[in-house]
Amino acid sequence: MYAVTMHAHGGPDVLQWAKYRDPRPAPGEVVIDVAAAAVNRADVMQRQGNYPPPPGASEILGLECSGTIAEVGVGVSRWSVGDEVCALLSGGGYAEKVAVPAAQVLKVPAGVSVVDAAALPEVACTVWSNLVMSAGLGPGQLLLIHGGASGIGTHAIQVATALGARVAVTAGSAYKLDKCRELGAEFTINYRTDDFVEVMIATGPRGGADIILDNMGGEYLKRNVDALAFDGQLVVIGMQGGRAGELDIGSLLAKRGSVAAASLRGRPLTGPSSKADVVSAVTAGLWPLITAGRVVPVVHTRLPITAAGDAHDLLDSSDTVGKVILTVD
Repeated sequence: MYAVTMHAHGGPDVLQWAKYRDPRPAPGEVVIDVAAAAVNRADVMQRQGNYPPPPGASEILGLECSGTIAEVGVGVSRWSVGDEVCALLSGGGYAEKVAVPAAQVLKVPAGVSVVDAAALPEVACTVWSNLVMSAGLGPGQLLLIHGGASGIGTHAIQVATALGARVAVTAGSAYKLDKCRELGAEFTINYRTDDFVEVMIATGPRGGADIILDNMGGEYLKRNVDALAFDGQLVVIGMQGGRAGELDIGSLLAKRGSVAAASLRGRPLTGPSSKADVVSAVTAGLWPLITAGRVVPVVHTRLPITAAGDAHDLLDSSDTVGKVILTVD
């Protein structure tokens, strides 16, 4: 097969479309003929040398894909050759084929094309596991989403709205904020000109946001605590604003607040809080919302997988709304 390989860490120019060994399914795995793969910030970080794959994972970039099952390993009974699926990966998506544990595979939802389904696994599992399974997001709560126009953000807006929550977002341009409003965001904050802490304190009926979904990490840590409502929850899923930050324990105690941090890629396949548990919960709770058209994949653009470097350039520009997809011809 062919895959996007890297001869070294660095800029997008290190990505090359080249021959690579075909994957074979281990027991409990399937092999997917890839129709499309989505580009994530984690891919950019891995390309730069800042996010090595976990032990045993493919060195090829790509944390989610869609396509058709080509081979089924020993012990797999749920999936058959020819099934159209999408999958949550630990790596390997930027390729013509990928092997993946069967427990991390999801059926392409009705009404979604097999190509656009590549935009779903990573955002769906991240949003559902953090906001629903961990934070217990529900009707009437106020959710603040940083990076509302990102792949995670555009998905989280729709999920929260479908669950009856009120949504506030931050973004860096009027265009992005308009797109967030179209998806259901009630309050939009331009982080370049407005103070999200002041807006949340003035807006939240309990003096702030009940839940904050944060992709910034250290840079926003103190201000996020200030923006929390009493008994609020801060959920950190990224560190685009750096690793280090100061946490005011006194402020957190006074608000009876909590801080949780979780990554999806490093979760175990099975056991408590595993990828298998998350995929199962997403299939049961979120997939019906997608089938009903209440949550849709938001795709900024689709590029051929041979233009993976251009896709990384586009993501680096921060001009995207939703996901960038790589298609396999």
